[in-house]
Amino acid sequence: MHRDRAPSSARQPTVGAHATDPNTRTPGNAGAPDKTGAPDNGGLDPSARPAVDQPRILDDPAEVTAEWMTRALRAGGADVEIAALRFEQIGTGQLGASYRFHLERSPGQVGHSPATVVVKMAVGDRATRARIARAYRQETGFYRTFASSARIRVPHCWSADISADGLSFTLVLEDAHPARPGRQVDGCTIEQAAVAVRNLAGLHAPFWNDRTLASRAPWLREADDAGLRFLDGILRGAADEFVRRYADELSAADAGTLLRAADEITRWGRAIRHRTSLIHGDYRLDNLMFGAAGDVVTVDWQTLEIGFPGRDLAYFLSTALSPAQRRRHEESLITAYQQRLVELGVDGYSAADCFADYRLGTLHGPMTAMIGCVYAAGTQTADSDRMFLSLATRSACAIRDLGTLELLRPS
Repeated sequence: MHRDRAPSSARQPTVGAHATDPNTRTPGNAGAPDKTGAPDNGGLDPSARPAVDQPRILDDPAEVTAEWMTRALRAGGADVEIAALRFEQIGTGQLGASYRFHLERSPGQVGHSPATVVVKMAVGDRATRARIARAYRQETGFYRTFASSARIRVPHCWSADISADGLSFTLVLEDAHPARPGRQVDGCTIEQAAVAVRNLAGLHAPFWNDRTLASRAPWLREADDAGLRFLDGILRGAADEFVRRYADELSAADAGTLLRAADEITRWGRAIRHRTSLIHGDYRLDNLMFGAAGDVVTVDWQTLEIGFPGRDLAYFLSTALSPAQRRRHEESLITAYQQRLVELGVDGYSAADCFADYRLGTLHGPMTAMIGCVYAAGTQTADSDRMFLSLATRSACAIRDLGTLELLRPS
């Protein structure tokens, strides 16, 4: 089924931080060509920082001193002085990296301060950073602008800073250890899925149909007609390559669904403009940290945008569960999400509305998986192949089960 096409050119308590970096082979950080390709600081004005002694932006963990860490923690409200520290890398990547820092306080201090934190920063040359600059500004922007008013559980952020050109950033985040990230290829339990969808509602509800988001954060992406045309070309090329690359692993039904989904992406993009919120864009198991107490923390905010909330919900449910599990439990899980939205103040949104949005949202899965796979900056591995195939085939199955492509046919 290969075609000769090329791509066109009041907040809950926070616990935890992630152990992944923004540049491993993940769907949400594919490194697909940026529409503009121009590095910038995402609308974050370096002169508009809080009136505290901000730590400078670093690119090398070895440059993080006890004095620097003290400034970073104080910028986030901790009254602490760090006397010594050590670090180790957690996760690997080509364009960015995360490090766990173990902290030793100066003697005689009282009060709470973290024993460990996670520091994220950029790596690589300027050309490669320019490709992923949007991801840097999306994540720092989330922590600086929206995290405090979201009702989703996220890591506490002590410091989030980005350079004027958008090519360097430093985040100091709460460490989730011993919480463990989910694994896309393993799936999750129904209980974990229920916690995750209610958690997701905590992101969407505070920003439900909020028309001020773009003015509050000019760096936020929201797809317009020009963006859809660009996406159409990118996705068609990615779909052709994905189906060719995995011809031996894909069933004829899945390959056909993936190619049809790519063909319908512009029509789909226009069909989902009736409802908006702040969306994560890559809400899947690998970006969720599950604690022993049954809680979950959401990480990796590089794909934040203004968009259709049904995309996040459908992407998670259609990929985190096996098709059999999804068919058996999707109605109750969608209800749990919708009820949490109502609890958090969303009015006039029925269970029927929510299910309709879920059906429409399922095209987000193939789009994210195929672009993520084909344009990923990292090295192709057997593990990454399994992950992308899991995302693509499970979401393709959901599209067929729910008749999503039929919803997009011209009337």
